[in-house]
Amino acid sequence: MVRRGAAALTLTLLVAGCAAQQTGAAQSGAGVTDTTIKIGGVLTKTSASGYSTRDAEIGAKARFARANAEGGVHGRKIDFIGAEDDAQDAAKGDAAAKKLVQKDQVFALVPVHAPNFGGAAFLEQQGVPWFGWATGPQWCGTRTGFGYNGCLAPKQGAGSQTWWGRQMADLLGGAAGKSVYVQTSDSSGSKYGGTTISQSFTAAGFELAGVNSGLPAAAPPPDWLPYVNKIMTSDGGKAPDVVVSVIAGTKFNVGLYAALKRAGYKGVLTDATSYDLAILRDPAGAQALDGVIAAPMFEPFESPAPEIAQLKKDVEQVAPGTALTQHLAIGYWAADIFLDVLKRTGKDLTREKFLATANGDYLYENPGFGRIRYPRDHSEPNGCGALVKLEGGAFQVARRMACFDNVPLK
Repeated sequence: MVRRGAAALTLTLLVAGCAAQQTGAAQSGAGVTDTTIKIGGVLTKTSASGYSTRDAEIGAKARFARANAEGGVHGRKIDFIGAEDDAQDAAKGDAAAKKLVQKDQVFALVPVHAPNFGGAAFLEQQGVPWFGWATGPQWCGTRTGFGYNGCLAPKQGAGSQTWWGRQMADLLGGAAGKSVYVQTSDSSGSKYGGTTISQSFTAAGFELAGVNSGLPAAAPPPDWLPYVNKIMTSDGGKAPDVVVSVIAGTKFNVGLYAALKRAGYKGVLTDATSYDLAILRDPAGAQALDGVIAAPMFEPFESPAPEIAQLKKDVEQVAPGTALTQHLAIGYWAADIFLDVLKRTGKDLTREKFLATANGDYLYENPGFGRIRYPRDHSEPNGCGALVKLEGGAFQVARRMACFDNVPLK
């Protein structure tokens, strides 16, 4: 009886050990078969403020569709199951990430485009790669999170972008004698953006007239006058030459710019989010944003670059007639980088090998979005961007995509 019991126990332990090994292997290669790789994303499709990144799903779908039409990557096609909605809520973002990994068994999350994404810690702990627009500090200092634009919230002493200020200086014929005022909201991401963007302009030679982070991020204020008054007197009692808005949401920018124009502001207005064809469908919004210089971190759709022609063709294949938006481009380029890492990793695919490739002195350059380097860009931005001007109801390329050296963040 003792021998039989010992034998049974040994067999049980062996079976359990094999099962554990199989479970580990399955987790390492989760979402991967001989013919497919399962991918899903997390976006802010809906929110109380109206802010939405849902178009990123179309961009990723378009890029994956072309990859599949070309035979996939090492014989495997992308099984893109779409994106979950975090509703701009960190807890819902965390739940969405867990659902995709634990229930849907995806290999990676592409695209992730959610300002308050809450799944970063879980994905890092699980060793699951995620690609998208690095809009907050949760993207920085990871080994699994790959912002197509790098880390926009570097720590003090790490590299901080100068491209926005230098592109604006080139556009305006130099920065000497010109002042800049930066308006942010009270969200942590917006405040941090105010710090890095202020330095971008001062590094280019602009004088900093002021930074205001008192704007509530929850909703546009009922009265813009207090903010406008501060701006209009910030440069020694007069208006600054340039006003930079570091606010997520068209409604905010439309309100701020309309109020500034009513107050007689004649300087330059610039932000990172107003490059959106949907704006042109709203006459009041288009008027408020007329003359604004948007700063996308990718080559504009109006560019003659062949990479942009390819993007347009890919989108038309999967979603005919779709308006091209910044969020769409972000989904597309995030998917493009993911596919490049996938190709370099090889046919023997696991998450560990994928991450080793991505973090192994990785460099990818594409005129569509500039360049990206990992692991360096886990801790600093990629330093690339373009400028687009809205004028007379149409967007025009003001400065083509260019990359500039970063400087240590003070």
